[in-house]
Amino acid sequence: MSFSELGIGSPMLDTLVAAGYTEPTAVQKAAIPAALAGADLLVSSHTGSGKTAAFMLPSLQRLAGTPGRAGRGPRVLVLAPTRELAMQVNKAALSYGQGLRRLHTLTLVGGTPYGQQIRMLERPVDVVVATPGRLLDHMSSGRVDFSRLETLVLDEADRMLDMGFLADIEAIVAQTPADRQTLMFSATLDGVVGQLARRLTRDPRRIDIAATPTRGADIEQILLFADDMAHKTRLLDALLRDAEMQQCVVFAATKRSTEELCGLLADSGFSVAALHGDMQQGQRTRTLQRLRDGHTQVLVATDVAARGIDVAGISHVINFDAPRQAEDYVHRIGRTGRAGRSGVAVTLMGHHERHRVLDIERYTGQPIRVDVIPGLEPVRRAPRPAAKPGYRGRPSAAAGGRGRPGAGGRGGHGGHGGAQRRNTGW
Repeated sequence: MSFSELGIGSPMLDTLVAAGYTEPTAVQKAAIPAALAGADLLVSSHTGSGKTAAFMLPSLQRLAGTPGRAGRGPRVLVLAPTRELAMQVNKAALSYGQGLRRLHTLTLVGGTPYGQQIRMLERPVDVVVATPGRLLDHMSSGRVDFSRLETLVLDEADRMLDMGFLADIEAIVAQTPADRQTLMFSATLDGVVGQLARRLTRDPRRIDIAATPTRGADIEQILLFADDMAHKTRLLDALLRDAEMQQCVVFAATKRSTEELCGLLADSGFSVAALHGDMQQGQRTRTLQRLRDGHTQVLVATDVAARGIDVAGISHVINFDAPRQAEDYVHRIGRTGRAGRSGVAVTLMGHHERHRVLDIERYTGQPIRVDVIPGLEPVRRAPRPAAKPGYRGRPSAAAGGRGRPGAGGRGGHGGHGGAQRRNTGW
């Protein structure tokens, strides 16, 4: 099935063909025709499934037609949980809609100049992509006109609710036209998300896409047990000095631990940067651009980065702190194995966290292979059930702690000196 068979026409179709997009993903096949038909949608899909195109292509297709109402406000509003994701969605809108005449988009997020956003809101705009808090700030000042809004998209609705945006979302939606089309995308549609969906949608069509992170991407999943924090930092150092490691995202639990770990890695000679919610948007944008340009080897981040980073060069994801929820694990490891490449996801866990492994495996339907790095084996060996029949695992990219040839370096945070780091310019 092609995009034209789904109902996408020129000029978006020409743009997709030129970019090499030929086969729609499962979520796109299900969502695009229903959205073009005007139905409200409740879509359960996970990172890497192609959901941005699933809601943006039909929304832009409608923009090619004549507005149903006069006005200067947006015809499409997308709410996203983080600044990074909002900017990524806006970039996709500009990419898919580059053939549309006079397409005007605007991103309203925190950490960017407020005055500039005010000036942009004074001009006609077609698509607004916003985080709920900043959008509500502008709405409270009377700067946002929703009189001609046709489509409301809630991207990663579960994440927005986890971040405490429920009241903000309800306040925003209350100011939009009752006859709008609502498209809700979420990793899960149960619990509070399902309750919100029932309040916001009208006779919605539900679409559920299988939640398996590695079926659409070749990601090797590895588990290393650590006896204590010193052991964990030695494991991290050995992993980062592996010859197959190109670029890596290391996930930490808190902003403070992100900064501390970043400083520790910098002292060990790595080209490293931190990314968390307390940083200004300009700083976050520069950090991500340096990662995309290959100037940064290691990005240490909180979960603010789990759903907003799309960098093809990320070969490894390391969960220095195990994720609290299985859903967060899926989004974290989805930062690697992108653009048709393979990736490695390594999770470091204390022995008291073994129950989290089973939670993740139940959620993903896939086993995580327990491994060790020679010379850094845990003193306590963690018993595990046998791997599920039929599981195909590659030899660990981490095993052996191979060092990079070339210039020498320090032994690392924990004094593990079995690897040397080459001078690559990272």
